[in-house]
Amino acid sequence: MKILVIDDEVKTAKFLKKGLSEAGYVVDVAEDGLEGLHLALEVEFDLIILDVMLPGQDGWHVLARLIEAGRKALVLMLTARDAVHERVHGFELGADDYLVKPFAFSELLARVRSLLRRSTPRAQETIRMADLEIDLLRHRATRAGQKIDLTAKEFVLLTLLARRPGEVLSRTLIAETVWDMNFDSDTNVVDVNVRRLRGKVDDPFTVKLIHTVRGAGYVFEAET
Repeated sequence: MKILVIDDEVKTAKFLKKGLSEAGYVVDVAEDGLEGLHLALEVEFDLIILDVMLPGQDGWHVLARLIEAGRKALVLMLTARDAVHERVHGFELGADDYLVKPFAFSELLARVRSLLRRSTPRAQETIRMADLEIDLLRHRATRAGQKIDLTAKEFVLLTLLARRPGEVLSRTLIAETVWDMNFDSDTNVVDVNVRRLRGKVDDPFTVKLIHTVRGAGYVFEAET
């Protein structure tokens, strides 16, 4: 799932990106309201973490523009002000949740997961292929009932493949989605990580799920 953090406090933004990335999310960051609004309108995000006090355009204006444009991303507002009327104002504009600074990252992560859980259709909470089961909400995967020990990035990579079964995904698309990077043909980060993922998901089992399409990328489907 993709999250956009709009916060002009560089340390806070880096902290959130690091923590949320380690939790398995793909995270983009914008440091002012105008940049954040542009990203939010151009890219599909599942959740936007939006600071109220921003240069360029404040969080209230960004939120109002997103609602006006019909964007469906959930919005978690961040503010240093704890006045009741400000929280009410945020909810009236269309915010989905509100968190006061300073906050514990564990609380923010719990709120993020709760918001995404409520917005995720029941049928999408779990992905199954052959004897592989991916629990999207708990960030866990099992095959034949055995837990697979995945890093955060491996889980994101597996989920990306599993969400689009039968579709060939290019290395460029995988690099941009999982690592938030433009793919360099001299870089083998995708191939190396797919190889590691196969070692955990496919090698111990008869039915193989991750397949190479020579010259094109990778596809997720059950083949013996």
